[in-house]
Amino acid sequence: MNYLAHLLLSGPDPDWRLGGLLGDFVKGPLTGERPAAIEAGIRLHRRIDVTTDEHPAHRESLTLLDPSWRRYAGIIMDIWFDHLLSRQWSRYHPQPLDAFCDQCWQDFHARSRYIPPRAQAFIARAEQFKLLQSYGDPQVIARTLERVGQRLRRPVPLHEALPELIAAGGTLQHQFDRLFEDLNREAVEFRLHYSGSNKS
Repeated sequence: MNYLAHLLLSGPDPDWRLGGLLGDFVKGPLTGERPAAIEAGIRLHRRIDVTTDEHPAHRESLTLLDPSWRRYAGIIMDIWFDHLLSRQWSRYHPQPLDAFCDQCWQDFHARSRYIPPRAQAFIARAEQFKLLQSYGDPQVIARTLERVGQRLRRPVPLHEALPELIAAGGTLQHQFDRLFEDLNREAVEFRLHYSGSNKS
């Protein structure tokens, strides 16, 4: 899953949402240097990533790409799944996508002391260019894939996979729906369990 999915699956709490974003930027053990709810969001992010990698729908979706993409198929599919999520956003959240993203950035600015520089740079770019709000546009996805591919140790033209993603559109939508239903259920259970254990 990519940024938009992690923000949504983190639930309504701003600290959890920030943790959901930081899961891509904070590696290694969590030592309590950030508030507990932010670190809980990072843990949820990691759980979601593990569940995604092991889920049959995700594994099946990767086989729809040409084998030449094998090493990068997971990266490509994570970004494409954010595209599919953005195109049916109202199915999963009552707040318009624009307002949801604006609220996230506003909340994160108030917590900037907990955000590492790379994440700060991403937030600034995403806010300035309304990046997540524009994920419904395949051309934005192409540019995102291109940027990600350029940052790899050996640059790879990931955007060239876009025609394959579009061609497999209906099947990938079905796989995404299967996966996201299970991820949403697991995220809710994780948050409830965490809240319950903290009260006891």
